[in-house]
Amino acid sequence: MSFNRISAAEAASLIKHGYNIGLSGFTPAGTAKAVTAELAKIAEAEHAKGNPFQVGIFTGASTGESCDGVLTRAKAIRYRAPYTTNKDFRAAVNNGEIAYNDIHLSQMAQELRYGFMGKVNVAIIEACEVTDDGKIYLTAAGGIAPTVCRLADQIIVELNAAHSKAAMRLHDVYEPLDPPYRREIPIYKPNDRIGTPYIQVDPKKIVGIVETNWPDEARAFSAADPVTDQIGRNVADFLVADMKRGIIPSTFLPLQSGVGNIANAVLGALGHSTAIPAFNIYTEVIQNAVIGLIRDGRVKFASGCSLTVTNDCLNEVYSDMQFFGDKLVLRPSEISNSPEIVRRLGIISINTAIEADIYGNVNSTHIGGTKMMNGIGGSGDFTRNAYISIFTCPSVTKEGRISAIVPMVSHHDHSEHDVNIIVTEQGVADLRGKSPKERAQTIIENCVHPDYKNILWDYLKLTDGKAQTPHAIRAALGMHAELAKSGDMRNTDWAQYA
Repeated sequence: MSFNRISAAEAASLIKHGYNIGLSGFTPAGTAKAVTAELAKIAEAEHAKGNPFQVGIFTGASTGESCDGVLTRAKAIRYRAPYTTNKDFRAAVNNGEIAYNDIHLSQMAQELRYGFMGKVNVAIIEACEVTDDGKIYLTAAGGIAPTVCRLADQIIVELNAAHSKAAMRLHDVYEPLDPPYRREIPIYKPNDRIGTPYIQVDPKKIVGIVETNWPDEARAFSAADPVTDQIGRNVADFLVADMKRGIIPSTFLPLQSGVGNIANAVLGALGHSTAIPAFNIYTEVIQNAVIGLIRDGRVKFASGCSLTVTNDCLNEVYSDMQFFGDKLVLRPSEISNSPEIVRRLGIISINTAIEADIYGNVNSTHIGGTKMMNGIGGSGDFTRNAYISIFTCPSVTKEGRISAIVPMVSHHDHSEHDVNIIVTEQGVADLRGKSPKERAQTIIENCVHPDYKNILWDYLKLTDGKAQTPHAIRAALGMHAELAKSGDMRNTDWAQYA
């Protein structure tokens, strides 16, 4: 059938107050842009008239400025899940203006299918191609697009000429059945393909095609610095040592790495290590560093959910699909982040912590225990099921005023039962096989900045030391309290808690 070509404004007019909209994409890669930008204008116009206008938004992960940014400023978002990185959205969430649901990314699609979050009225899907019989070929990310397409009453397709049709080769679209009919996901190697390169929908559900030419709103990460470089070297040295001990097979294991400059530094160090053989990646976000390692022959294959790369790098991939076509695959997020596959493949997970405590618990979402940063993302999907789970962070931030290692985390995302290794620029704490008291000694000795070692040893002296997990409960958040009071954790005085 022939689809209606409509403007972004016409498409946005189909979305009404109270609707829930599902979006393609995962990070700014592959997400809707034109229609959401027009939707913000509608919200502003309705608010100017004194009318309510807000929508719920379901995504694969974060989006870009033309979605989370403009819709937040237009006060058009009532509810949002599962992850974001936009500063205006973050401020609105922490001011209590948006109902934000921070969800493990592997669970987002299935929770929609289970009906936990209500109806999906409209799906807005970015595509590089759409066929008359309802085959939608995605661009730079998988996300939750297959699920929202199936659940939505109406589908709007943003046919984006900024993405080459070469992207048609990248995707492996697979959606598992729901219980009690679910079977194993048949991925046994990172490069296994088990689905189709497109999403098949009922063509009658496609209410319009919006033609755009809007590049992904890619963001470059900060350059490496001596601290991130040292963290990268520490991770690489640890993995090499584990391989030499026979803990990691000599063929190595697939890696998952989080997003940002520390993750890039870690990948760079692993890529340059002559002791580590060429390896596979099974992750959610593929960054520029991975593309470079594929070019260099250090990464054999990369499976992810999105190509979260700069636009120059993305165009490099598109223009050389003869090289990259059999070395890359993009999957829906519930497959890229599937706990089943993570455990089966023996993934080594490497993620970033905001803070960790002396017993190995990790906070990856909240500043000071109350202010949302971005969300848990996929870190929990991988950490709980990894062959080895690693968390990295600088030992201090804000010119040393904040220690990343504290007596008790101010918000708890990953428990001591799931965290194997903590790495800072100071060193590596291997927590495997250790009791809580042994973990505390290892973390303080190996990962804590010199300015804070005595502070944390003195904290332990406040406890009677006889408990399984010794804590001085009144003092456990004392370093956070001191930060709120004086702006510097180094001023912590435990005498007030004695």
